[in-house]
Amino acid sequence: MTERIGIVWNPSKTDGERLKNAFRSALRTARLDYVPRTMWFETTPDDPGQGMTSQALEAGCDLIIAAGGDGTVRAVAERLGDEGGTADLAILPLGTGNLLARNLGVPLVRPAAAFSRALKGTSKALDLGEVTATLESGEQVRHGFVVMVGFGIDAHMIAETDEELKARAGWLAYVESFGRVANTTEVVPFSLTIDDGETVEERAHTMLVGNCGTIQGGITLLPAAQPDDGELDLLLLRADNAASWFNAMGNMVWDNGLKRLITGAVGTGRAAESSDSTAHLRGRKVQCELPEATPFEIDGDQIGSVTEFEVTIHPGALRIR
Repeated sequence: MTERIGIVWNPSKTDGERLKNAFRSALRTARLDYVPRTMWFETTPDDPGQGMTSQALEAGCDLIIAAGGDGTVRAVAERLGDEGGTADLAILPLGTGNLLARNLGVPLVRPAAAFSRALKGTSKALDLGEVTATLESGEQVRHGFVVMVGFGIDAHMIAETDEELKARAGWLAYVESFGRVANTTEVVPFSLTIDDGETVEERAHTMLVGNCGTIQGGITLLPAAQPDDGELDLLLLRADNAASWFNAMGNMVWDNGLKRLITGAVGTGRAAESSDSTAHLRGRKVQCELPEATPFEIDGDQIGSVTEFEVTIHPGALRIR
């Protein structure tokens, strides 16, 4: 039974009174047999949610709802992971990507419905990823993540997306930026080590390491990824001309899309198929060294350019509704 609820909300994504009205509506329809004590914690430009999550935990909250975009969700999840997952996590998606919400089936444009799910839903385990990266400046940073990290087209696309267009058109703004970066992203060499295996020399223009596989527009890049299987899924994309792009699209749309749907492999975690221009891999720890600094993204947010990074997975570190 949840008696104390902390709502960590991003004021740049919504009006506070509108958000509270949606919560009150959810409370009326939920018909709980208790009256929860609700506390509201507003994020700031300097603190996207970690500090507010700590405040909520200190106040005894056993359910924390992240109300905002991917950055807010990641910040709350990161701090909950650091604190040992002592409270349940729920999501009220208010951003343009809403990546974790898409992967978990959380209502995207109905705040009251998302709140109702948080109030009445049953918690289940969620893995938490962790990435330690060395920035171009030499500074080392550590971040938690719940969806995916990586370099290549996705990171360039995020960096090149026009913020004004994103505010007007939402995730469709990424389509416009994709057209500009697809022809300019070059295949680069890098060193890759998975778990305790040998270090191999790879070449790709995009590398994704994920806990979940679906991005905006319902596109699934990591079809075998499951958020509670204790493993990381990798995609290496090497397409650099028309023929190899055709091969890559066939791999995504047929081999790991319609074919999985027809054979009943969707949602089973069965390994994804690779092709001449794509490679699907799995592991619990991934290490990568790049010859030069490359733009890098975490759960849809670009953190700058990195020269090396290590990704690990913490199985069941979170409880999600």
